[in-house]
Amino acid sequence: MASTLRKITMAVLAPAMAIGATVGLASAPASAAVWSSCAQYGNTSLNGYTLYNNIWGSGAGSQCIWANSGTNWGVNANHPNTGGIKSYPNSKKVINKSITSLVSLSSSYNVSVPSSGAYNTSYDIWDTDYDYEIMLWVNKTGAVGPLGSSQGNVTLGGHTWTVYKGTNGANQVFSFVRTSNSSSGTVNILPILKWIKDTKGWFGNETIGDVQFGFEITSSSGGLDFAANNLTVSSS
Repeated sequence: MASTLRKITMAVLAPAMAIGATVGLASAPASAAVWSSCAQYGNTSLNGYTLYNNIWGSGAGSQCIWANSGTNWGVNANHPNTGGIKSYPNSKKVINKSITSLVSLSSSYNVSVPSSGAYNTSYDIWDTDYDYEIMLWVNKTGAVGPLGSSQGNVTLGGHTWTVYKGTNGANQVFSFVRTSNSSSGTVNILPILKWIKDTKGWFGNETIGDVQFGFEITSSSGGLDFAANNLTVSSS
């Protein structure tokens, strides 16, 4: 589900800061990571990807992010069992190409996610002006749902999705929710963007800025582990 606050924190690198006394209670994996942070907006760049801890929602608990590389990272999150998105830890690849100038845009993912809690694993794709948000949910657990109303099902990019269209008051949001959960696979993103542009006419020839991938966490009481074992984004 989109949020103006989350959009702002992703568009501009916020300074690293703690959330009171709660941040720091979670821990990185036992094996030493290349980088880790328990700061609210802790971030770093590795191998062409930018990693964000990104605890942005109200009522959040503790969360720490770790990374072995830009494509292998994870979080331990302990957010209370209450409604509302607490965080979207993610890795970002900057594209900065218009849809018509892109020859290809795809991503492969392999994740380990808990069987409890409430969250979705999703791509969050933005145009450079942050007018449009395209979310691709590859799995979800618990009481979570996309913004907007259902537009029916479509098979695109190697997957079948239920499409939702809505707005959060600041930007248009198009959510593609996979009809069954997946923990690994490849998504051909460009046909999805062209379908929105050419078939539906929901936007024009936008310049795609960020392709983010992460875990949108609503609750993870007791401390749960999420890992992107391998996540790559490629474009030409």
